[in-house]
Amino acid sequence: MTSHRHNSDPRDTYLDAARECILDVGWRRTTLTEVARRAGVSRMTIYRAWSDMPALLGDLMTREWGTLVASGVDVKQAGSEATDADVAASPTPDAIADAVVSTVNALRENELFTRIVELDPELILPYLLARRGRSQELILQVLSDAIAAGQAAGLITDGLPQAVARGLVLAAHGFVLSAHTMVDDVVDQSALDDELHALISRSLAP
Repeated sequence: MTSHRHNSDPRDTYLDAARECILDVGWRRTTLTEVARRAGVSRMTIYRAWSDMPALLGDLMTREWGTLVASGVDVKQAGSEATDADVAASPTPDAIADAVVSTVNALRENELFTRIVELDPELILPYLLARRGRSQELILQVLSDAIAAGQAAGLITDGLPQAVARGLVLAAHGFVLSAHTMVDDVVDQSALDDELHALISRSLAP
């Protein structure tokens, strides 16, 4: 099991305990009382941080997925007076495609995400059918900034960056959650990842 210990904030210790509990027994059997026991603190300490398990899960997922997104596209804003060096450093369609495919793979391989999908898939449904979560907002912001920077450098096709980013995220959802249903003796996972990369890079090309 991968260690996700954090030391900067006591809440991180509590989130670590919740993460371990969900990995061990699943969401439905994880309680704030059990989180407190694993964290070595009183139940009231946990209740002061989160009123219920959904609130705790929201913070846990934001931390978990946010860490993955933080290693995504490195945005360099290229303004109207961008130098050749600025343009060279701006996100290209291929760079954004690389980042999206990498993030999709990281999510598919993340042990917490995998455990939730296996045991408690209903936790994911609200973020697919009803609303955007904080992690999705973070992903959209990173992508929008990267797309805008690429557009300013003339490397990415025109279009409202926020709309383009949302289109990419909607496409990526299927590759995160359903790619395994399309893998067989004819098409393997890497072939699907190549198709996602091509889909993104072609759609962003000027």
